[in-house]
Amino acid sequence: MALSVDSALYRCQRLAAEAFFRGESESTPLLSSVKERLKYNLNKWRIVFPNNERFQKDWGKVSRFYAGNGIRTTKYTFLTFFPKNLFEQFHRLANLYFLLLVILNWFPQVEVFHREITMLPLSVVLLIIAAKDGIEDCKRYRFDKQLNSSKTKAYNKNDQAYVEKCWKDVRVGDFVQLQGNEIIPADTLLLYSSDQNGICHLETANLDGETNLKQRQVVKGFNAEFEPKFFQNIMVCEKPNNDLNKFKGYMEQPDGKRIGFDSESLLLRGCTIRNTEVTIGIVIYAGHETKAMLNNSGPRYKRSKIERRMNMDIFFCVGLLFIMCLIGAVGHGIWIRNFSERPPYDVPEVNGNHISPALGGFYMFLTMIILLQVLIPISLYVSIELVKLGQVFLIHNDIDLYDEELYLPIQCRALNITEDLGQIQYVFSDKTGTLTENKMVFRCCTINGKEFSHQENAKRLENYKELDSDDEDWAKHQHSFLPSNMVMKTATLPQRSTKPLRRCQSARAHFQGHSRKKSLGRCDSSQSQVAFSSAIEKDVTPDSRLLMKVRDAALQLESLSPLTPMMATSSSIIDFFLALVLCNTVVVSTATEPRLRVTGPPLMKPAAGISLERIQQLLQRLKSANLSQSFLSSQSSSDLGASFNGKNNAMYSNDKDNASSQSCSSSTDYLRRDSSPGNDCAEIRDASLDEVFGSVTQGHLQPEFCYEAESPDEAALVHAARAYQFTLVSRTPEQVTVRLPQGTLLTFDLLCTLGFDSVRKRMSVVVRHPLTGEIIVYIKGADYAVMDILEEPARGNVPIGSRMKKIRDQTQKHLDRYAQDGLRTLCIAKKVLSEEDYRKWANFRREAEAAIDNREELLMETAQCLETKLTLLGATGIEDRLQDGVPDTIAALREAGIQIWVLTGDKQETAVNIAHSCKLLDQRDTVFTINTESKETCESLLDITLEEVRKNHVVERTKQNIFGINLSPSLSRTVGVSSNVGLVIDGKTLNVIFQGELQQKFLELTKYCRSILCCRSTPLQKSMVVKLVRSHLKAMTLSIGDGANDVSMIQAADVGIGIAGQEGMQAVMASDFAISRFKHLKKLILVHGHWCYSRLAKMVIYFFYKNVTYVNLLFWYQFFCVFSGATMIDYWQMIFFNLFFTSVPPILFGILDKDVSAETLSSLPELYKSGQNSETYKLSTFTFAMLDAFYQSLVCFFVPYLTYRDSDIDVFTFGTPINTVALLTILFHQALEMKTWTVFHCGIMIGSVLFYFIFSVVYNNLCVVCNPPVNPYRIMEYQLSSPSFYLVCFITPIVALLPRYLILALQGTFQASPILKAQQLDKLPKGQRDLAIQQWRSRKQTESVITEDEVDRTTSNLSQSSFPAHATAGDGGDMRPELNQPVEWMLNIEGNFFMNRWAEEEVTAASSPRQHPVVPGEMNSSGRFGQLTINTKVLNQGSHRRSVSTVTL
Repeated sequence: MALSVDSALYRCQRLAAEAFFRGESESTPLLSSVKERLKYNLNKWRIVFPNNERFQKDWGKVSRFYAGNGIRTTKYTFLTFFPKNLFEQFHRLANLYFLLLVILNWFPQVEVFHREITMLPLSVVLLIIAAKDGIEDCKRYRFDKQLNSSKTKAYNKNDQAYVEKCWKDVRVGDFVQLQGNEIIPADTLLLYSSDQNGICHLETANLDGETNLKQRQVVKGFNAEFEPKFFQNIMVCEKPNNDLNKFKGYMEQPDGKRIGFDSESLLLRGCTIRNTEVTIGIVIYAGHETKAMLNNSGPRYKRSKIERRMNMDIFFCVGLLFIMCLIGAVGHGIWIRNFSERPPYDVPEVNGNHISPALGGFYMFLTMIILLQVLIPISLYVSIELVKLGQVFLIHNDIDLYDEELYLPIQCRALNITEDLGQIQYVFSDKTGTLTENKMVFRCCTINGKEFSHQENAKRLENYKELDSDDEDWAKHQHSFLPSNMVMKTATLPQRSTKPLRRCQSARAHFQGHSRKKSLGRCDSSQSQVAFSSAIEKDVTPDSRLLMKVRDAALQLESLSPLTPMMATSSSIIDFFLALVLCNTVVVSTATEPRLRVTGPPLMKPAAGISLERIQQLLQRLKSANLSQSFLSSQSSSDLGASFNGKNNAMYSNDKDNASSQSCSSSTDYLRRDSSPGNDCAEIRDASLDEVFGSVTQGHLQPEFCYEAESPDEAALVHAARAYQFTLVSRTPEQVTVRLPQGTLLTFDLLCTLGFDSVRKRMSVVVRHPLTGEIIVYIKGADYAVMDILEEPARGNVPIGSRMKKIRDQTQKHLDRYAQDGLRTLCIAKKVLSEEDYRKWANFRREAEAAIDNREELLMETAQCLETKLTLLGATGIEDRLQDGVPDTIAALREAGIQIWVLTGDKQETAVNIAHSCKLLDQRDTVFTINTESKETCESLLDITLEEVRKNHVVERTKQNIFGINLSPSLSRTVGVSSNVGLVIDGKTLNVIFQGELQQKFLELTKYCRSILCCRSTPLQKSMVVKLVRSHLKAMTLSIGDGANDVSMIQAADVGIGIAGQEGMQAVMASDFAISRFKHLKKLILVHGHWCYSRLAKMVIYFFYKNVTYVNLLFWYQFFCVFSGATMIDYWQMIFFNLFFTSVPPILFGILDKDVSAETLSSLPELYKSGQNSETYKLSTFTFAMLDAFYQSLVCFFVPYLTYRDSDIDVFTFGTPINTVALLTILFHQALEMKTWTVFHCGIMIGSVLFYFIFSVVYNNLCVVCNPPVNPYRIMEYQLSSPSFYLVCFITPIVALLPRYLILALQGTFQASPILKAQQLDKLPKGQRDLAIQQWRSRKQTESVITEDEVDRTTSNLSQSSFPAHATAGDGGDMRPELNQPVEWMLNIEGNFFMNRWAEEEVTAASSPRQHPVVPGEMNSSGRFGQLTINTKVLNQGSHRRSVSTVTL
């Protein structure tokens, strides 16, 4: 559309034509090099004009091209409901098939039934589904109406004031004013906040389920008193997209200056304003263009395995129907041809000619299709939907799947794949938050190369139970874990209340009210729960040695000299804790008002104590000592002592009393304190720092702080720092206030924060020291992400370089041990920037933030430029505790024949240790670890490992046959899994496998492994692994995770399960089922999964059997009516037979039947294998059901036929007994399949029979002329008065069902399957049943142990002959494995077997060895692969020893 020169489009073109980058005169070469090639694409960006007087014309012309804020989630309107719904329903082939039959029946040549009667079954099915869809859509309409009618305040340019508007009336470019606790109506760019620091806090529970608060920052340069009428800027941003974490753009000012903004300034629709009185923003995206609506794709549709199988069987029925119709057509043609003269009832055409036999046969073919149409079960689809709704209802209301702590039941988000839960073969699980609690507990740390094990804290955690007791009891409990010398010191401290807060409830993704509420500055009490704040996470018992070092670091301030060697260590300790406190995004609030953010230090009464002048004198001495003792010049300027020099412009004090602020006390404040304060300034100047500590602790205690973190790692580190009296007091976008151990409050200027991302794997903060003004960068991140960017020691300074290398090596050693203990590790480092370096970097960063094209790459480069040449401070070990029931759940799933893979981003050692803790790996397992970046080497390793594992597998099967241990067919696995082999592989090797086309070999190897761990995996790799197994092995897969990084994996699996845990609700929203604990997976799969599959599979087969049986009755009759297409059963009886008489019992069966009790299924997980092998619904069972249907139809037809053969009854009188015995046979067949009988079952079965007879009697008496020319008058009454009718009804079902009954009896007598045995156990009294189950399990365990022992001995014998008498020692001296322990020997000799194989292989592969920590028992062997290392690790954990044979390149 062409606009005028002054129009909005012209302005857009002018903006596009200008140079993309403006601003600072000094820029980096990277940005300068790309300025010229960056062009603006109007089709790529959105231009937003403000809706005020200045831009009224532009806004009016452009706004109509953007979506309004009204939403419509309904699928239909009043006018489009019927046509659109019918169009969707006829996408189902069965409905289309029946529509064609209805159309055929309207042609007189092939008409079988009355036209209206033929339409009835299809009409009923279509109306039922349409009614269901209409009700659901009506609910959505009411919700949309309520949402669109919600009120908000928007700026009116005519009134020059904010007026109330409905959400649907808000437009892009409008200014909206939001108050506290109000839900945001559209995606809005934040321009003003009543917070003095320009901060707005959001609760995103409606969007992603996370209840911890998120900070949003006003666009730079704003947050003064804001008036929309004076706003003169134009916004340029990206087109609408569904990425919640991505948003970029800039603001064009009248003078041409650009101000960049990103997602930190965007308020998303659906979020709730918290802790902010008033905010003002301009609408960027509205309505269906908002990110929330673009992410609202609704529930995903998946086709279950049974449904896919059922579609194939429907094609079989179509083929069967074609054959039956063809027989009828051929028979009819032959019958016409055999007439020498036309019978009088053969009516000729209008021209007097009779139709030819061929044409008559064709017409009869179409007639037979209409007559036998019931062979395709149209009611099956409706019945399946009803059954699945009932199954979902029962799963949702299972009390065992309800989490009492979180108040969360299981959520069934996908209604059409419940039966897939009973056929799972592979489970892919995340580790953190899925197998573990995601409660990060600080365990230990290493600082400056020295480890502090925190034994006191470890003892507390071993005996820890979250107490809901009184404060006094809890205080006693805490004292029991302290060293004896600390109890007296802490006894004088007032005890705070440490009753653990309940973890935040996971909010569901829906809007909870939209009325505007006046902000009270905080949420109500019901919303005061704080995430990651349970007592086990908050209360850290400090390490006594480290506590003394922290104390000594302060006490030595007076006694330092230039030659004191401890000063560098002391400053590193303090810097370490400062990094823990500063390098995070934690929001500080108080325990009394958890959602009221603390923006400054609390006002406290003065404490008699040391003066500020005295502290500065002490810190000056520390600076001079550090300058002479530091390793590098850059480090010396960054030490804590060096920082305490200069003007105390950021230290809070009470000017009136001239004393420092009072420190906050908590249950973890264990520093020794003196009870007597100083008397005057002269005494204070001569006081020791020990007296200082005592003096600053007197006075009134302050309320406890609450820390709201975005991740549990951040919260754990802040709580750990607080245990050593480094307390985070307040945080704003510009400043962070920290209380030091001596009670001093320091406020650091926060210059920049580089958040954590999945690429860098680290976070950095740039701060200015409050006293010296130095600029310091604190970094924390994954060990490999930090250790690789440390500063290399100067070559000219050998002592310093040697010491730095020693600290680095010692820290790496500690990190490896932490990982082996299953701890999550983080490295802490720092860097000091000069003013010039920071100024250049800041300019670089600003230009990158203002960019739109390649913005992410530019921001990443700025981060990499900053995070280099770091100084290592230390590392932390955080324990992520296993969830309750995880080992038992994994053991049960594996016993059920499910192969479990763990896909995690954690480091290898941590994942292996957790795998042993949760019983994923056994003590007897041989673990093969493959780490390589070479395709040739990877292929060779896979080939050799696969060959050896296959040998072990063959031996295992041979031994089973020799000992006569044969599993029954129902327990046999399609994939043979070796019982003692595990595989560990890292992300780099996975890349080689996927890029090198080695997937098939990798999958072949995994078939023989009982456990697979994929470490250092990216989210993309997780989804690729799941897709690989699903597509190549044709196996049923299930993925379970709790975080946003698990979404792709969850969506790639056949069944996706999300855990409503600590990492938000992204995984839940992408899942098919949502649970709150991993242990719930056991009952969900083994019990509900088995039931759902067994019920639905039997119901589907029953429907096919029922329809084939009934249709065959009509087909057999054609042989006695010269294939005329006539029927012996009334039309209405035929219609009601499938719609009402026989439809309810199978539906009830599919919902309520239990072939085995829940207790037995949980106790005997191997029963689950029947579903894995599809024993209930497969080709053999379907074929047997079809043959049985043909037999029963023959019996039901010919027994009445032989009974009434010589009688003079009419056709309908002959058809009534056939219809009756068919009904009884079909219902009694259903009764044989039912394993659970309740009042409902009995009532439905009896009610179906009674309803049939009552309907028949009433219909025969009232509807005399409903179906002319026939007359059904009193046919049923006549039959009920005949003894032969009762005899036929008694004999026929018995004869028809006798073969099935005999087969079932023989199966239970001669070859009882595990399911039949379990059903027999359920009939025993509870005590006897429990004893029988124990005996069953003991027998299976004994057989398993015998088999594994034989396999191990055989493997040992095979390998021992090639094992040398002595092992060649690698680097580090004698590293021979311990050969005097038999269990270890059976496993460790595996490594030597591989050495010989590698030496003999004629494979050429070039690779460079990867560096790994030296472990005991390392042996090096050179082959054609270069340097090859066989690692035999003997890990001691507690009271048991684990032997792990690893193959590592």
